[in-house]
Amino acid sequence: MSNATPSAVDMADIFTLSQARRVAAMLDIDPQQLRQGDPVPRGWHFAMLAGQSPRHALRPDGFPGLGIPMPRTDRPRLLLGERSMAFRGNLVVGAPLRRQSAIASIVEKTGRNGPLSIVRVEHVLSGDADAPDGAASITESQTYYLAGPPSSPGTATATRPGRAAPDVPAAGASKVVTPDEVLLFQYSALGFNTHRIHFDRDYATRVEGHPDLVVNGGLATLLATEYLRNDLGKSVSTLSARHLAPLYVNRPLTIRPSELSDTGASLSLIDCDGRVAAELVVTFDEL
Repeated sequence: MSNATPSAVDMADIFTLSQARRVAAMLDIDPQQLRQGDPVPRGWHFAMLAGQSPRHALRPDGFPGLGIPMPRTDRPRLLLGERSMAFRGNLVVGAPLRRQSAIASIVEKTGRNGPLSIVRVEHVLSGDADAPDGAASITESQTYYLAGPPSSPGTATATRPGRAAPDVPAAGASKVVTPDEVLLFQYSALGFNTHRIHFDRDYATRVEGHPDLVVNGGLATLLATEYLRNDLGKSVSTLSARHLAPLYVNRPLTIRPSELSDTGASLSLIDCDGRVAAELVVTFDEL
């Protein structure tokens, strides 16, 4: 195991009204509903975690990282493995905020398909740009898996094997969504995510061995939190997600709650073949 020397981004920013309205438009919500001073819906903060790496510092796959080059460029494939979020308050549309981001650690392992680098990134968003380190509105941790090239085209592997969805009654109504190329483009543009597996079909299929464009892991999580917010009326307090297998463009994605209570939920994101691509555990704010 080796730890990266902490390379941090510490900057003041603003979640502007224009940004909030563009996220709303992407989600097919009337942008004019958003006003200056409104709380930012939980999960929309992804737009404030955009990498600002100059072009010369991008990985060959285009991934922008944090504005700091991601390590191990000799391992060309990068997938999101895990993420966790905690909300201790809301960002406010048009209000100053402080963003602190860093590569927290790098762990070298040998997986079932060869050498693997596991990179953990941590973010803190404070609702006040001058807030001390402990006054965080949102904390988020992301774990990325960096691996070597696939052995042959069409053989891209998941971070973990996907598994068949359990045949159990859902605790609430499932929702089916089908992310298309427009949605992938808009999400990537709002987060300034230039990872080529999300927009360059030739690269995704011929270089990385995927059957099609890959749905952003963050987008899949956002669709789940929007389902909780809009369909079930729940406000997310904490979320942890394990991404087991890639999801692909133009293929139905089912959001299925297997457990649901007043205090939290467990959800599965199920691909078009009935396999679990991600598992989420969520707690809710008390009413």
